[in-house]
Amino acid sequence: MSLVANTGKLAGRTLFITGASRGIGKAIALKAAKDGANVVVAAKTAEPHPKLPGTIYTAAEEIEALGGKALPCIVDVRDEKQVQKAIDEAVKKFNGIDILVNNASAISLTGTAHTDMKRYDLMHNINTRGTFLASKLCLPLLQNSDHAHILNLSPPLNMNPYWFSVHVAYTMAKYGMSMCVLGMSEEFKQYNIGVNALWPKTAIATAAIEMLTGDTSTSRKPDIVSDAAYVMLCKDPTKYTGKFEIDEDVLKAAGIKDLTPYACDPKNVDNLLLDGFLDDPAALAQHKTVSSASVRRYHTSAARFAEKAESGG
Repeated sequence: MSLVANTGKLAGRTLFITGASRGIGKAIALKAAKDGANVVVAAKTAEPHPKLPGTIYTAAEEIEALGGKALPCIVDVRDEKQVQKAIDEAVKKFNGIDILVNNASAISLTGTAHTDMKRYDLMHNINTRGTFLASKLCLPLLQNSDHAHILNLSPPLNMNPYWFSVHVAYTMAKYGMSMCVLGMSEEFKQYNIGVNALWPKTAIATAAIEMLTGDTSTSRKPDIVSDAAYVMLCKDPTKYTGKFEIDEDVLKAAGIKDLTPYACDPKNVDNLLLDGFLDDPAALAQHKTVSSASVRRYHTSAARFAEKAESGG
């Protein structure tokens, strides 16, 4: 359920979204489609996954059903040639790119001893390198847009040691995406390109998360992230850049006061599972650490992820 009204500000704009075949990436694509946007669905899934729904082609069909135009492209963000080919196809079909959403990401919430190098390389090559690569290759086209944005789905750069201690490899990989925001937002000011990050306050009920955890009752729907992304992408990029935003903060600032409809189970609205990398501000100010409640709730989720990842579930 979307609580943010479409304004038409993205009508005719072209969004290049990595990992857009399902989950948050697809939700952002569908929200933009309601404005009449063009969407490049840049993802790996061309054939149906045995456990996860959706392909680049089914996502494209949904986009067009909502009034947008879609270009499904098989893209592994680790492959420079595939990324460049998709960009070239976008230029041919839509005459440019206005917005890049770096959503593709790999996750393994495992400690050092239980993170093999194949898994380490996967996270860093998709999260950090993939984000840098897509941003670099899209840059010449974004420079030609009068409404250029880069939006990374990555957390604020929180240097609390706790977030490194529980899964240092994953933290490094996600923070690489965030450091792209930190650096590129300053570097690209000269081109009037807004570069920002967005991160959910709580767990988000995507099919991948449901497969890993088996439960979404204490999560929110992807709509909360896509609504926040829409608000951000409609802003003036010359004035709005270098921000590390949290989804619910963006929406509250936009006038959405009651976030209950985003909860998968309204009965759990006061017991939602917190996402990683976010500290309780009061506890942090007093103790320079996350609150015990925040640690306990987050760590329960992390442990469940790690158990699933190590068992191959």
